[in-house]
Amino acid sequence: MSPEKDWELAERMRAALAGDESGYAALLHEVSGLVRGIAKARLAPGLGIDPEDIVQETLLAIHLKRHTWQPARPIGPWIYAIARHKIADACRRRGRRVEIDISDLADTLAAPVEETALARDVERALDGLSEGQRRVVASVGIEGATIGETARRLGMKETAVRVSLHRGLASIAAKFGKA
Repeated sequence: MSPEKDWELAERMRAALAGDESGYAALLHEVSGLVRGIAKARLAPGLGIDPEDIVQETLLAIHLKRHTWQPARPIGPWIYAIARHKIADACRRRGRRVEIDISDLADTLAAPVEETALARDVERALDGLSEGQRRVVASVGIEGATIGETARRLGMKETAVRVSLHRGLASIAAKFGKA
């Protein structure tokens, strides 16, 4: 993708994130052509994977993960990374091994890790909690630990973990107007 095309798509995504629905539709239409080309080039004939399935899965992932794109960065590597992952996922589901050239990931791997909007939102949500509630909500809600695992790790009874989790989530809901 040329730098001009990347800039144009990035501008459309910025507008879409600001609420421009027609710009978003145009972005997805143009991205679908790019992803279709990537899928056709990377999928070997006979794999039994329809490139259109990859296009649809990639567009859905772009829509669901659009908040992870960093507006100050180029959009091309972000789109290509999502498409490559969807191709690899499709091949894995079919029991085939996929090899991706590391040079394809150079832009992504070399990028510094920056705080995403989601990470900032999670941090903001946890900020108003007591230390105990914060640890319990982080353990269960973010790390995915069970109530029992959290209780053992924090030296608490399971009932106390449940109460702390409930109160912490209620506090977050109240803070963000979902009470």
